[in-house]
Amino acid sequence: MRLNKNNLGLTVALGAITISQPALAQGQPDAEIAEEAEEESGLGVILVTATKESENAQDVPVAISVLETETLNTFRGAGDDTLFLSGRVPSLNIETSFGRIFPRPGIRGLNNTDFDFNASQPVSYIYDEVVWENPVLKGFPVFDLARVEVLRGPQGTLFGRNTPAGVLKFESAKPEDAFDAYLTGSYARFDTVLLEGALNIPLSDVIALRFSGTFQSRSDFIENQIDDDPNADAGGFDDFAYRAQALITPSDNFEWLINVHGRNLNGGQTSFQANAFLPGSNDPRPDFDRTVTFADAQRFSTLDTNTFGITSRADLEFGGVTATYIFGWETAEAFSRGDVDGGFGAAFLPTGGGPGLIPFPAESGDGIDDLDQLTHELRLTNTDEDTLNWTVGLYLFDENLEISSFNFDTLGGGVENGQAFQTQDTTSWAIFGSVDVNVTEKLNLAAGLRFTDDDKDFEVIRPIGTFGAPAAGPFFRNVGDEEISFDLSATYSVTEDTNLYARISRGFRAPSIQGRILFANLTPDFDGVTVADTETILSFEAGLKTTLLDNRARFNINGYFFTIDDQQLTAIGGAGNFNQLLNADQGIGYGIEAEFDLAVTDDLTLMSNFSWNETEIQDEDLQTAACGSATPCTVLDPIDPVTGGALIDGNPFPQAPQFIGNIVLDYSRDLGAGEFFASTDWSYRSSANIFLYESVEFEAEAQVIGGARAGYRLDNIHFAGFVRNLTDTVGTVSAIDFNNLSGIFNQPRTYGVELGWRY
Repeated sequence: MRLNKNNLGLTVALGAITISQPALAQGQPDAEIAEEAEEESGLGVILVTATKESENAQDVPVAISVLETETLNTFRGAGDDTLFLSGRVPSLNIETSFGRIFPRPGIRGLNNTDFDFNASQPVSYIYDEVVWENPVLKGFPVFDLARVEVLRGPQGTLFGRNTPAGVLKFESAKPEDAFDAYLTGSYARFDTVLLEGALNIPLSDVIALRFSGTFQSRSDFIENQIDDDPNADAGGFDDFAYRAQALITPSDNFEWLINVHGRNLNGGQTSFQANAFLPGSNDPRPDFDRTVTFADAQRFSTLDTNTFGITSRADLEFGGVTATYIFGWETAEAFSRGDVDGGFGAAFLPTGGGPGLIPFPAESGDGIDDLDQLTHELRLTNTDEDTLNWTVGLYLFDENLEISSFNFDTLGGGVENGQAFQTQDTTSWAIFGSVDVNVTEKLNLAAGLRFTDDDKDFEVIRPIGTFGAPAAGPFFRNVGDEEISFDLSATYSVTEDTNLYARISRGFRAPSIQGRILFANLTPDFDGVTVADTETILSFEAGLKTTLLDNRARFNINGYFFTIDDQQLTAIGGAGNFNQLLNADQGIGYGIEAEFDLAVTDDLTLMSNFSWNETEIQDEDLQTAACGSATPCTVLDPIDPVTGGALIDGNPFPQAPQFIGNIVLDYSRDLGAGEFFASTDWSYRSSANIFLYESVEFEAEAQVIGGARAGYRLDNIHFAGFVRNLTDTVGTVSAIDFNNLSGIFNQPRTYGVELGWRY
C-alpha cells in the first residue's frame, strides 16, 4: 500500500467513503495514482484533495466522506437547495429557517442555530480552496462539481478559519484539454424546472476554458387561504448561478486557474406555519398541510440575493518546491422579509386570529447591504514525496459587512416601524506549517501547527424605535484573540488494504458578536449587544479503514471524543424575542461513524453509512429564556424560580440528532443498444432538540426520507424519471418559539422527468 505519499500533514482520521466511481481531482493526479485508478476494479479508486494534493481517498488519513457528480445529481433532482446534503454522510445535519440562502450545517452535533447575517458557524464551507465565511454565500447552488468532500472533526491546521466541527469542501469540475459539453433539463411537480449545462473548450495547449451554469425555478405551490392576491401564495423561486473558468499553463512548471462565479436568486423564502404543533405534542395539528398557508403578510414576503466572486490559484514549481498562491474575493447583497407568525390577525383584536392562538403579529426583514470578503493564501510545499513531506504557509482574511434589520406593522399594511443597522469588520491572519514522515514502510507520523490572530469591530444603532421603544445607540464592541491549532497523528499500515490510525487535534472558533437590538429591552446595564468568547475544541479519534474482497467492498469505522471549552451557543427567540450569545463552561461529544460500500455484482452497488453522536452541554448555572409566555410550550427542563429561565445543563446540543443513516442502491446493465439504470436512496435522522432548552413541542421528530430514479442511456442521450420524498414524509426542519408554535417543514413529495445530453 502506498503509505501517505502526498500527505501535507493534516493528520489521521477515518477515510470514510460513500461513492463507487472515480472522481476528478484538483489539477492532474500523479502517474502512480492515475495508474492505480485505471487498474482497480470493483469499487474503483476515489481521488480527493483533502490534504490539498491529489490522493487516493483510502490512503488519506482524514475523516472524509465523498459525494461525486452522479450521486449529487440523484439527490438534487427535484431542484432542492443545499439542504439535500443533510444526512447523506455520517454525522452531517443541515437545517435552516431562511429558505435557500442560509444553510446551518452541523457535524458530530456541533453547529450554530443563529439566524443573523453575521452568524459564525463551526462548519466551514471551502469552495475551490477559498473559505466562504458568511452563511449567505454557503447557499450557493450545487452544479458542475467534481465532488463534495466532507471532512469531520477539527480541520484547523490547513483550512484554519472557524473549523472546529469540520469542513464541507466543494470542488468544481476544472477546464480540461479536450472538448466537452453537457446539458440536462428536468420538469417536476409544482412546475419545478432545473436546467444545468457546461461547455469545456481547449483553445490551445496553453489555455482551456470552462463555462457552466444552472437555472432552477418553481411556481408558488403553497396556497394562501385568506388572501386572494397572487403574491400571497408562497414557495416559488427563480435561481440562476454561473461559473466561468480559465486554466492557463504556459510552461511545465506553472499553472494558473481563474474562476469567476455569481448568483441571482429571487424567491424561495421560508414559509412559516402558525401553530403547526399540537400543544403537549410535536405532532402536526389535525388540519396541517404544507401546501397551505394562512399568513396575512405573505404578500410582502420576499427573498432576493445577488453574489459575485473571483477565485485565482497559481502554482509555480522551482528547485524541488511548489509555491501556491490563492486569492479570493466574494461580494453579496441580500434581503429577506417574512411573515414570522405564519398566521393572521392577533388575539387582542376583536376578530381574533388564527390558525390557533396568535398573540401578536410578527413580520420582520433582514438585509445585507454590502458584503466584501478578501482572502489570500501563500504556501510552499516540497515536491520530494519519498520520505518527508512538508508545507508552510501564510493566510490573510478580511471581511466588511453591513446589515439592516427591520420590523413591520402587519396590521398597518406591512409598513416599517422599526429598524437597526449593524457593521462588522473582521480581520484575521495566520501562519501555518505541517510535516509528515514515513518512519518505516508501515508507519507514518504527521504533525501540523497554526497560529491565528483574529479581530472583530462591531457597531449597531437603532435610529427608529419599535413598539414604542426609543431610538438607541450607537453601541460598539471590539473583540479578538490569538490561538494555536494543531494536529498530531499516526498511521499504521497493517496490510496492503488496511490502515489503523489515531489523531489528536485542537481547533477554535473566534469570538462572536450579536446585536440586532430590534426587540431588545435596553436598560442602562444592557445595550442589547451580546458577545461569545473564543471556543476551543480538543478532539481524539481512532479508527480502521480497509478494502475487502479484491476491492469489491470497503468498510471504515472510527470512534471519537471531543471536549469544547467556552462553547459558543445561541439563545434564539423565547420570551426575550431576540438572539443572545452565550458561553457554556464546556460541551462534550462522542460517537461512532461507519461506512460500508459493496459491489454486490457488476451491475449492482450498495453504498451505506451510519453514525451515532452523543452531545451534552455542561454548565450547572447556564440558563435561557424558554418559549413565549403568551403561547407556552411544555418545557422539560428545571426552571429557575427567580428568573423564570430554563436550566439547560445536561441537554444535548440543538439540532444534533443522535443517529444518522443513509443507504443507496445503484443498478445498471446493458439493455438493447443502450443502458438501463436505476437507483433508490433512503436517509434516516433520529429526533433532535430544536432549541437549547428541551420541550415536548420543539423536538424535531425522527424521519425517513426516500427517493428513486430510473432511466435509459443511449449513446450520448439519457432520459429518466425520478421522485424525491417518496413517502411524502412530513419532517420538521426548524421552529419559531417567541410567538406561537410556528414550524418550518421539509418539501413535499416531488416527481418529474429528466432529459440529458453529453458530447
